Formats: sequence, structure tokens, C-alpha cells
Amino acid sequence: MSEVQLERLERATGGLQAPFALIDMDALWANAADMERRAAAKPIRLASKSLRCRALQARVLARPGFQGTLAFTLPEALWLAANGVEDLLVAYPSADTDAVRRLAAGPAESVTVMVDSVEQLDLIERAVGAEPSQPIRVCIDVDAGWWVLGGRVRIGVKRSPLHTREQAVGLARAILTRKSLRLVGLMAYEAQIAGLGDAPPGRPLRGALIRAVQGRSARELAHRRAEIVAAVGELATAAGAPLELVNGGGSGSLELTSSERAVSELTAGSGLYGPTLFDAYRAFTPRPAAMFALPVVRRPARGVVTALGGGYLASGPADRARLPRPYLPSGLRLDKQEGAGEVQTPLVGDAAEHLAIGDRVYMRHAKAGELCERFASLHLIEGEEIVEEVPTYRGEGQCFL
Repeated sequence: MSEVQLERLERATGGLQAPFALIDMDALWANAADMERRAAAKPIRLASKSLRCRALQARVLARPGFQGTLAFTLPEALWLAANGVEDLLVAYPSADTDAVRRLAAGPAESVTVMVDSVEQLDLIERAVGAEPSQPIRVCIDVDAGWWVLGGRVRIGVKRSPLHTREQAVGLARAILTRKSLRLVGLMAYEAQIAGLGDAPPGRPLRGALIRAVQGRSARELAHRRAEIVAAVGELATAAGAPLELVNGGGSGSLELTSSERAVSELTAGSGLYGPTLFDAYRAFTPRPAAMFALPVVRRPARGVVTALGGGYLASGPADRARLPRPYLPSGLRLDKQEGAGEVQTPLVGDAAEHLAIGDRVYMRHAKAGELCERFASLHLIEGEEIVEEVPTYRGEGQCFL
């Protein structure tokens, strides 16, 4: 099967000079359909940072299962809004007061910002004034982590300081007293479930432990999230503006989060590209859709070839899981001493003996959208041909976080 896939890619990209990045659209649409199935009819808000390509975002949002965009930063959301994108939720709080002022003066009705503290409310109000011409739409971010031993051990990422119903209600009350703000939603992203593979290759005991922790965490969160949504929702309704959205989940937890009645929408994006970090999940297996090709430029020894460039490491803990991996031809692996480097990536294995100078090696990135920061464009492949070349954010001259 891998040989058939390699031949297909080679026929499609034969006229390109490596390095280049490509998207296998057949794989992407298969992944999208599977994500919609797992979401069980709940709308999926598209995580724009996972694609970092407006043309692809527009194609995905045209599907009936996807609705709205989760931008990473406020400047990105403003740029997308200026290019016609609507229904934007900003995933992280912003300290960019210039961007907040631009929001108040422009697309305030189509962009919702994230908050998790009174300090952030004060910052927004200082930027736009106590009574702007149109209030800033805000969403409360709630910590979705699992706290055990009375909170002495916290499992999950260090995001929002709001963990309890009382804390969320306290911030909601503070928002509702300010004319400059309009409370429209709640968000709780369970990174310890959605972003952590439960079947790490070659580590069955670790996988069993992860699944046990995730199961306990999911049960606790479902109960706590429902309580928070009910309490904050009651406040918002009493103030005359019922909550418009309750967002949760990610590519790794769609089927789990969609089962919660309190959640009105999900978020996903990385699963469309199918990067290597998604190879370690039991519930789903995305097809590799995003990859990049490197040219072979040296043969330093028998059983070794050297590709030009390739040091496209993913963010997160500095471990081997963040390295890109050779995908095609099969039978290649990274050199343990050098890994993937800025100037070169040595590759070893049986397949190296059959590669000549000028051949291409197709690599997969560990994460999704970060690959697009390395390339100005993506080549979209359908079947055995390139149907379009589209710019990434970087290709449009944008450099967001």
C-alpha cells in the first residue's frame, strides 16, 4: 500500500522542485467525514491555527458539519474578519490593547474574545472605555483539568484559573455589570484528553494508565461542566442575554465531548491534517493528509542518505515525539545522533540503499499547522494530480503566533 501511495505522490508532484509542502485532499476529506461522524451531529468549530491556510479553511467551513472558527490570537481573528470570515471565537485572552481597540471600532459583532480573570476585563475596558459604541463579546474560559488530592495534584494544561462553579459564576457576575462587555459563551478545553494519545506505540502500560486517568477525568469534567453551564447560563438568561455557545473538546475527544448535553459545539482542526501525534489514539486513525518533501542531496555512507533541511520541530516537550518522521518511501528512520536538522536530515534504513541523489523523501510533521510556518504555499493533490497551489498564512505575508 505504501508503494502505491508513493507512486501516486510522485506522479502528482513530478514537476515540483523539493522542498515543498502538500495536502492530500482525498485524505483530508476522509478525515473531515470521520470527524463529523464522531461529532454526532454537533457542529465543529474549526481551529484555524491547525490549518493556517485561508483557502483550506474556507473549503472545510463549506461542509455542513463545520460551523464557525476558533482563532488563536486576536490579531489573527481581526485579519480573518477583514477577509470575510464570520463567527470567530478567539481561543486565548489578549493583552494586545491596540487589537482590542481595532475590534471595538470594527468587527465586534463577529469576533468573541476569551477571558478568565477580572484583570482581563479591566484591560479591555481601559482599551475601549466604559461605554464603547458596541460592547465586546466575551467568552469565559474554564479550566478543564482534573484535580486530585484536594487540588494538590492537577492533571491537565495550565490554562484558566477558573475551576469551580463559584469561580466561573463570580467572573460572569463581573462581566454582566460592565456595559463595555457582553457575555456570550463558555469554553472548557480538556487537553489532557483531546491532546494526549491513549495508545503510545510500544508503551502498553503507559497507555493503560493514560486511559484510566482520562476516563476518571472525563467523568469529573462532564459533571462539573454541566453545573457551571447551568449556573452561568441562569445568570446570563436573567440578564436578558442567554449564552450563545458552550465550546469544548478537540480532535482527540470528539465522540466523548459530543455526548455531553451541556456542550453546544466542539472544536477541532488538527485531525484534518493527521500529523504524527495523532497516530497514538485508539478511537480514531486519521489518514496522513499534510506532508512535506525533502530532496536527497548526499550519500555519506552505505545505508545512509542525507536530505536537505527538514528541521521542522513541533512545539511542546523537547522529546523525540516532536520530531518529523519519514513517511515515504517506507523503511526510513531518523538518525539518532542528528535527528532532523536545520541544514540536513540524515536518514537511515533499508530504503536508503535505493535512493539516489535528487530523489524525494516525504515527511510528516508531528503537529498540524506549524508546518505552514515553513512554507509559503501548499500544493493540493486530488487523485494523481495537483489541482491547486494555495498560500499559507506565511505566504500571504502574515506571521501570527
